[in-house]
Amino acid sequence: MLNTLRKIVQEVNAAKDLKAALGIIVQRVKETMGTQVCSVYLLDPESNRFVLMATDGLNKRSIGKVSMAPNEGLVGLVGTREEPLNLENASEHPRYRYFAETGEERYASFLGSPIIHHRRVMGVLVVQQKERRQFDEGEEAFLVTMSAQLAGVIAHAEATGSIRGLGKQGKGIQEAKFVGVPGSPGAAIGTAMVMLPPADLEVVPDKSVADIDAELQLFQSALEGVRADMRSLSERMATQLRPEERALFDVYQMMLEDAALGNEVVKVIKTGQWAQGALRHVVSEHINRFELMDDAYLRERASDVRDLGRRLLAYLQQARQQTLVYPDNCILVAEELSPAMLGEVPEGKLVGLVSVQGSGNSHVAIFARAMGIPTVMGAVELPYSKIDGIQLIVDGYHGEVFTNPSEILRKQYADVVEEDRQLTKGLDALRALPCETLDGHHMPLWVNTGLLADVVRAQERGAEGVGLYRTEVPFMIKDRFPSEKEQLAIYREQLAAFHPLPVTMRTLDVGGDKALSYFPIKEDNPFLGWRGIRVTLDHPEIFLVQVRAMLKASEGLDNLRILLPMISGIQELEESLHLIHRAWGEVRDEGTDVPLPPIGVMIEIPAAVYQTRDLARQVDFLSVGSNDLTQYLLAVDRNNPRVADLYDFLHPAVLQALTKVVEDAHAEGKPVSICGEMAGDPAAAVLLMAMGFDCLSMNATNLPKVKWLLRQISMGKAKDLLSQVMRIDNPQVIHSTLQLALRNLGLGRMINPASDIQA
Repeated sequence: MLNTLRKIVQEVNAAKDLKAALGIIVQRVKETMGTQVCSVYLLDPESNRFVLMATDGLNKRSIGKVSMAPNEGLVGLVGTREEPLNLENASEHPRYRYFAETGEERYASFLGSPIIHHRRVMGVLVVQQKERRQFDEGEEAFLVTMSAQLAGVIAHAEATGSIRGLGKQGKGIQEAKFVGVPGSPGAAIGTAMVMLPPADLEVVPDKSVADIDAELQLFQSALEGVRADMRSLSERMATQLRPEERALFDVYQMMLEDAALGNEVVKVIKTGQWAQGALRHVVSEHINRFELMDDAYLRERASDVRDLGRRLLAYLQQARQQTLVYPDNCILVAEELSPAMLGEVPEGKLVGLVSVQGSGNSHVAIFARAMGIPTVMGAVELPYSKIDGIQLIVDGYHGEVFTNPSEILRKQYADVVEEDRQLTKGLDALRALPCETLDGHHMPLWVNTGLLADVVRAQERGAEGVGLYRTEVPFMIKDRFPSEKEQLAIYREQLAAFHPLPVTMRTLDVGGDKALSYFPIKEDNPFLGWRGIRVTLDHPEIFLVQVRAMLKASEGLDNLRILLPMISGIQELEESLHLIHRAWGEVRDEGTDVPLPPIGVMIEIPAAVYQTRDLARQVDFLSVGSNDLTQYLLAVDRNNPRVADLYDFLHPAVLQALTKVVEDAHAEGKPVSICGEMAGDPAAAVLLMAMGFDCLSMNATNLPKVKWLLRQISMGKAKDLLSQVMRIDNPQVIHSTLQLALRNLGLGRMINPASDIQA
């Protein structure tokens, strides 16, 4: 049965359109199960009726004509109950309905299974037989499995618009929604431009050659061609990105250097292998090495290598790529977007990005946020190869992509895009104003930084300090651990840029979805594994060098704060403090006179929530990492699009944990801040302020919106709102209550322009 299933799925996936796919399914299922009839009924949302769309065994002329409402017939019953129905004698069932045109009175036994995609009933798959018999469990399981396969096929057909013509008016299902993860906030309406790989390395065969010099010459020409392409792409993006953000093109250039990827290919060619085969061999090895890490950041490096490999192969094949014509309002779609692809779109045309692979932490997502382009990552079910040229809506707030949107949805999102534009324009005036509520409560707004360009953005938006400097970013763009001297220079630049404002530097936080190519971590469950402080305590040589560099960098500036990530108990904290004091002693012995900076702990593991007071006694401040704390409290991987809708920082458990942390920290007389996506969400920021957080730290892009909202509300009103939502047990109701309350104050649509849309 499994083998048969595999073959049917392959055949269905190769079908040219939905009609052909349905024809294959009814024919193959009928053969496999040995029944006399197999039929597919699809739910037409316009008429809300199940329409017979394909059959093998019933009268073919009844296709498209026979239909039933959800409260009619056995098919309607299967659809409304959303579970299989297995009957020995269908005509005895009270819901049985006879259709003369199908000729189905001859069939006694009936087995129907609902076709469901993302909780939405799309149709019903039915088999029937003349003899009275109960279908066994194996047959029922097979039909349920086929229904699940069919759901994906129908969803793809909706996306590409090939279901049109289902309803009597000839419109049928057009609009389809695909869920991914938010990559960069904002909304965009435009035309899909699918970037398919120009050359397929995987199908390149091995071939021995006699003229090795000719192959070497061929490869050198390809290298030069791709180097030139990278230089021109980098120059073309000069007006859109700051120099430090274009550094990824330098990473590409470094990979192409003779000492890196280029040299390895040359070595393989010299063994007698032709250039294309040598390239495939080297690139595959690199990709396999990175992808074995099962890690988001390393997968990005793998996609960089894959992208370079394809470009080199295109030159080797002397593939004259046709000049691509990019549409206005172009939404770039690819299985795996690379930073180079962004640079190929003419300036002013790119409005949105969709990547089937990747997460909100990938290189492309970082670039997109820097450029302010709405982006959805991880849209795994989007049939990307078939949607070139169709209309799309990208909702970067919620991580959703709509294909073939209706006029109503287009109008709603057009309003969102315009409101976003007006809002950004209006917020520029807030830069020099304090973040102060209507009743005089000052709420310090700090920023999270990592890229050098974040410094400029933070200063442009009036940040009062850095609540989280991600020190792993400089580690990630190198191919080895940076030396103490290199780290010192990077940290000094960051501290000097914000002086005299405080800069909170988190010690190296790798593992989970962040790893280093030269320090591989392979684990079945990386988020519950070797990450954060666990890695650096196991490698004190890395930790000591980093802390020494931070301390030396702060000489004469005295605005450094050190933050320890992923602390799960007192022992880890005591070991960390011991190492920091040791590094401080060494630095002073070397003649660098710096005071011991304030030291803090990140509260991001549930265990730390319940030890807040114990931890607070030993440090100077606490900082909640809302992204990880939410993920651990709810047991939801925040990078997994399949459970993205369960990840919600307004979940009652998260709000209760945060309230406890603030109360316990303040009971010990210690300040507590919060960093992460939650702090940058304007509506959530109102609740966090009311809880008593001493500081909110966020992405610089979100800071003006948060400041605007907090300046429009009083602390008293914020506390009333908090008290109201703390009595609610459902996150959806909390969202609605918050939106309604802010809308009643005239502030609703400004905090998330896409919040009203019900698609």
